[in-house]
Amino acid sequence: MDYHNPVLLKETVDGLNIKPDGVYVDVTFGGGGHSREILSRLGPEGKLYGFDQDVDAQENIIEDERFTLIPENFRYIKRFMRFHGVKKVDGILGDFGVSSHQFDVAERGFSTRFESDLDMRMNQKDVLSAYNVINDYEEEDLRQVFWQYGELRNAPKLASTIVQERNSQFIKTSEHLKKVLAPFLPKHREHKILAQIYQAIRIEVNQEIEVLKEFLMQTEQLLDAGGRISLISYHSLEDRLVKRYIRSGMFEGEPVKDMYGNFEVPFKKVGKLIIPDNKEVKLNNRARSAKLRIAEKL
Repeated sequence: MDYHNPVLLKETVDGLNIKPDGVYVDVTFGGGGHSREILSRLGPEGKLYGFDQDVDAQENIIEDERFTLIPENFRYIKRFMRFHGVKKVDGILGDFGVSSHQFDVAERGFSTRFESDLDMRMNQKDVLSAYNVINDYEEEDLRQVFWQYGELRNAPKLASTIVQERNSQFIKTSEHLKKVLAPFLPKHREHKILAQIYQAIRIEVNQEIEVLKEFLMQTEQLLDAGGRISLISYHSLEDRLVKRYIRSGMFEGEPVKDMYGNFEVPFKKVGKLIIPDNKEVKLNNRARSAKLRIAEKL
């Protein structure tokens, strides 16, 4: 199964500063590209755990006694590491957002390119789908989704238009949704606005912001001193959370100062923000908005 090229492969794995006998976690296994690179740098005593809630990802499992795939959401990272007898790890890699494979399979409903049922579930066993968000949410809740996760200024109009349409018939497919929202999709900006609308619905369906927050808060407890996180984000909402957590161990406000006036923070930033070069973006369009941040546990 083709999952395409992993984004910022060398830079992300370099950021982990891998020890041959270390224990590492790839929380977004996908096609296994980052995991294979980590394994290539581990010795016989090293160990790698991969997380992926998408059933399709299990077809890419790596036959290596040093590797274990955990078919769960990475919001439960600490629980499942404990289950496997692991209290501390040396590094955690995350490549957030939707995989190229998920975008390219029409029936999953992630891409604006295809006609499909409204789905967008990363875990196909989840109950909440894009269909539920569009057809069941109150107008005020829909407006909030578009405003908060799509950063769409006309969120109130989008929400009211959807509610008016579904009062006469349910909106079941992507084509129907596009037709309903056509008045808000000017020709020169159609794809950009549609991408923002899809992003908002997808984030809500998969609780991506809540999941990321829960995950980040557990990294501090799981990482050994000197252990690292190497995390790729694709939109400003995610990147902002990662940046703030690395800087202060919090998502809002400022950390508490100690008696000497110094901030007590769990991480120190490693290097600067890394983005793909033009060559990588040409080879892999998905890389164009990627932002990699690396930090070390103090």
